[in-house]
Amino acid sequence: MKRTRAVACAGLCLALAACAGHRPRENAGASRPPSRDASRLPPDTARPQAERYAQNADDGPAAPPIDVSKIPEPVPKAEPRSRYGNKDSYSVLGRTYRVLPDSRGYVERGIASWYGNKFHGYMTSSFEPYDMYAFTAAHKTLPLPSYARVTNLDNGKSVVVRINDRGPFHEDRIIDLSYAAAVKIGVWPKGTGRVEVRALDPDHPDELPPSRVASAPPPQRRALGPVPPPVARSATVASAPAAPARAASADPAAAPRIYLQLASFGERANAERALEHARRAGLDQVGIESVAVAGRTVHRLRIGPLADVEAADALSARIERLGFGAPRVAIEH
Repeated sequence: MKRTRAVACAGLCLALAACAGHRPRENAGASRPPSRDASRLPPDTARPQAERYAQNADDGPAAPPIDVSKIPEPVPKAEPRSRYGNKDSYSVLGRTYRVLPDSRGYVERGIASWYGNKFHGYMTSSFEPYDMYAFTAAHKTLPLPSYARVTNLDNGKSVVVRINDRGPFHEDRIIDLSYAAAVKIGVWPKGTGRVEVRALDPDHPDELPPSRVASAPPPQRRALGPVPPPVARSATVASAPAAPARAASADPAAAPRIYLQLASFGERANAERALEHARRAGLDQVGIESVAVAGRTVHRLRIGPLADVEAADALSARIERLGFGAPRVAIEH
């Protein structure tokens, strides 16, 4: 996840600020306030990021909780690609993201966050005003606009969202939900949640897409000695996902588990050398998982399962400090 600075690049900066999970104010909630009058807004896409918004920190609304059951979910429909936010590739914080040519068959599991009042009424990356009371979302690589069903893997709740923004640019997050969407599936007020994102075909919105799971860009590594090079990963294809969660399970053993993937290798011997390197660096719970991908065996170096999102965030930061690059989050049942 370059454009002219006053247009798309600035739109990406907007999404970048909305990249992490947020915790609301204690009195958050309430009736829907009027949207900001766009005609009175400062030219936010032309201002520095630190000066663009009226609030410094993000939060939810400051009134009684809204009734999200009364908000209609968007109905997937064929739409032309937005003029803004759809460049083939773009770079944020030193990483390059490649926008998918279409959303067909896209499925991914990972950690969702949400964004709210700070950005309400300001322009998204597609240059549509952000409405935190609509079921929308920000995504790094899906075309703008597109539609997806987001399912909370912890409780089985789901919502259809229209993706019209870029982000989140936190390494461990795969989607940024609007405030209303986060409330709908129980990600708010916790701040984050383990989810499945499944793209919807406007012509067949109830049809499950084929097994095509998106993978994050490979970690950028700093030199740490003789660590074997990983197998190049596709920007859009990995192993097939399990069926989406439909209901919460009372069995703790069936709860979704979080892993961090450091790298993947075509040769088992290379994976074993990388495993020893990770252990010498003091990393625990690290092991090798061998899986079949696109007709070949891939050996993944992974850590986990981890207790929760907070543990994954803390360990991700530690892994980067050790020089391994940003790990990829994997969520499994």
